[in-house]
Amino acid sequence: MGPPTTFSPLAATIAFPCNGNWAYLYEPLFTFNMLTGDIDPLIGESFEFDGTMSVSVKLNPAAKFHDGEAVTADDVVYTYQLPERVPEVPWAGSLNYISGVEKVDDTTVTMLLNQESINPGMVRSYLGSISILPQHVWEPREADGDVIAYAELEPVGSGPFKVNIANPEQIILERVDDWWGNELFGAPAPKYIVHPIPKSNDDANLSFQLGEIDLSQSFMPQIWKLWEDQGLPVATWFREQPYHLPGNIPVAIPNVHKPGLDNPLVRRAIAHGINYALLAETAVSNFSIPVNASLIVPGAAEDSYFNQEAVDATGWTYEPEKAIAILEDELGATKGDDGIYVLADGTRLGPWKASCPYGWTDWMTSLEVLAQGAKEIGIDITTEYPETPVFYDAMRAGNFDIVMNSFAGASAAGPWQRFRDAMDSRGVPGIGEGPAFWNFNRYQNADAEALLDQIAVAEEDAKLDLYTQIDEVFRTDVPVIPLQYRAWEFYNINETQWTGFPTSENPHTPPTFQGSGVRVFAKLSPVE
Repeated sequence: MGPPTTFSPLAATIAFPCNGNWAYLYEPLFTFNMLTGDIDPLIGESFEFDGTMSVSVKLNPAAKFHDGEAVTADDVVYTYQLPERVPEVPWAGSLNYISGVEKVDDTTVTMLLNQESINPGMVRSYLGSISILPQHVWEPREADGDVIAYAELEPVGSGPFKVNIANPEQIILERVDDWWGNELFGAPAPKYIVHPIPKSNDDANLSFQLGEIDLSQSFMPQIWKLWEDQGLPVATWFREQPYHLPGNIPVAIPNVHKPGLDNPLVRRAIAHGINYALLAETAVSNFSIPVNASLIVPGAAEDSYFNQEAVDATGWTYEPEKAIAILEDELGATKGDDGIYVLADGTRLGPWKASCPYGWTDWMTSLEVLAQGAKEIGIDITTEYPETPVFYDAMRAGNFDIVMNSFAGASAAGPWQRFRDAMDSRGVPGIGEGPAFWNFNRYQNADAEALLDQIAVAEEDAKLDLYTQIDEVFRTDVPVIPLQYRAWEFYNINETQWTGFPTSENPHTPPTFQGSGVRVFAKLSPVE
């Protein structure tokens, strides 16, 4: 492993801390707030939608780049129009929702919503994730050649930190003492941020326990023992299960075109056979509560869309007896001599393979729990763990029985994109016609797609009802089966050296390394 070869936000592989939602070095217009689900001001002071036609963004006139040049509307227009000329840039997907960007004056831009796919939520998501580039730096480079491959070793951003040292062991950021946002957001207390590059997760966790790392994003099993048994000044967002703030839902994706799995009642029986509490305990170290029968993450960013009453009324839980009742009473299946059910039309329920990439131990354990539960209710599922490239090729081609994957996490677009990923067939090639990048099992439901279109343009006060409706379609058809909640980011704090980190008891900033979580540095104080 060598040091980062570029600190470009355009690179194919983006080094810390340069991707769009980090606001350390490069800054987006706004930052996503995991606690509210909204976007907070940064370079952008405010935004206002003109119905579904456009959004006007006002810039903070104080914003400036590290070289002293002001951040202006020209920089925003250049950044947002760049994928029209360089389609490989990471935010090229924004063109699906933003059809044009126009300068009004030096501190105002108007963004036109793509009328073929109107979605203000996705526009908000891009406002909070696209790094604003200095036009005076990048335009000459674009004229000279391939900006994607450009080796940027002296990056010019507008954020509160700049790169000081980068080597195979660590990346060190240095505070920008005259950062333009000091008066508005508070100056960061640490002069340096040291980002070590550990050899393994175990090395990182040991350094954390020794107080050598203050803030860690590592998966740390049974972290609560560090404060309960060892008395260390360690904490997570919550003091009890699930410890971390959930932001995504890894799911099992059955191939809905295979005999047996094409029946939603079979899929529902499988869902009733999964021991979700055991899965949460063994696969993710209790960093998840037992998952609900919903594609909405309860709590924090998506809580306003989650309808617990509807989930309780029509959802599923771990009930093997209910699974067997579905198979025998509703489907008329009979159990063979081998203990596996056969449908009335002669379709045997399996053998099916459930797969995820080899080495993804939490997902592998999740699928073991699924397969064991299926076997106990008379469905023949075993596990298979191919190498990562093989897995992804098969999943995208639709060449699988059951795969495990995650869709979009929490964002300013709400859960819309997760429902799109699981239930929208539009733009997805059929099996054998090309790779899919969402809806890998090619599930189709016209009602779900109509609801997605309605949600995209709905006023906020109408969304709970619409999300309840599409969640009901999900529970009826069971196109995917939620297995666990995944932390948006693992958030482990050690207050040996610094204190003032947020927790659920003192939520002054989100528990995230990205987005609005960058403001934590202004809240810290050294331990005396």
